[in-house]
Amino acid sequence: MSSRHHIDDFMRGRIIGKIEEGRKITDVSREFDIAHSVVSRLWKSFKTTGMCSRRHGGGRVKSTTPAEDRYIVLSAKKNRRTTAQQTRQHRTACLQWCREHHNWTEQDWACVLFSDESRFSLSSDCRRQLIWRESGTAYRPENIQEKDRYPTRSIMVWAGIMMNGRTRLHVVVNGTMTGQRYIDEVLLPHVRLFRGAVGDKFVFMDDNATCLRTLAVQGSLDSEGIQRLVRPARSPDLNPIENVWDALGRQVAGRNYPPTNKNTLIRALTEEWDKLPQQLLDNVVQSMVRRVECCITPHGGHIPY
Repeated sequence: MSSRHHIDDFMRGRIIGKIEEGRKITDVSREFDIAHSVVSRLWKSFKTTGMCSRRHGGGRVKSTTPAEDRYIVLSAKKNRRTTAQQTRQHRTACLQWCREHHNWTEQDWACVLFSDESRFSLSSDCRRQLIWRESGTAYRPENIQEKDRYPTRSIMVWAGIMMNGRTRLHVVVNGTMTGQRYIDEVLLPHVRLFRGAVGDKFVFMDDNATCLRTLAVQGSLDSEGIQRLVRPARSPDLNPIENVWDALGRQVAGRNYPPTNKNTLIRALTEEWDKLPQQLLDNVVQSMVRRVECCITPHGGHIPY
């Protein structure tokens, strides 16, 4: 089947020359892989006008007015997808949080244990979506799409990082975290140890998940003397462990023998977590000062972290 081509003037001249040599239109069409009807129209036009170049302005008549064209462009810029995940309220909360912590130094952030849960799947979830955007606008809100992924063949894990340290990687069996499980499996065996090692300056940072906001969880934190720092909802850029999850996923995917079931996935995650260089963790923690400053500039919007 012939392919569709844009025929420039040079190609048109070659086609006309072949026909003038006595070649059949069918043969010329086959040689240049251009539809017979296109070659036939080109030859007919040449015999009528004596020209082989394309008429300026040829083709289908434009069906939209200049005003409609401007409206289409503005609409695309305002709504590049059907929904915008980061609402005005989220941006306001992020901006307020960053202003409250704008004066924190690297020494202050070094006392924070950054924690989070993450899911890792046996199948690749690195599905990139391409969009139209102008150069230098990658981190504008309209060009960002946040995703919450819950693959079926997956493992949920929890961990925490801080300067010069990390927790063990904890696997959340059955993949559902409750308030009591959070106390029994996270706070008491992991967070309490870091509180004892760091002392009164220790700060524990987690998220706004409903199961973590129970009175029982807060009571456990209070009884252990653990100061809590809650990051705003939908603000992964302000949690450096997100970068560590990305590094962990790459390490697991790059193993000589990638995991094929949940047991081997757990083993791979645990082994690669222990292998992550501490310098990587220290670097992302030290970036918190810059992250906070960067987030204030776009008024709580996304930043390149």
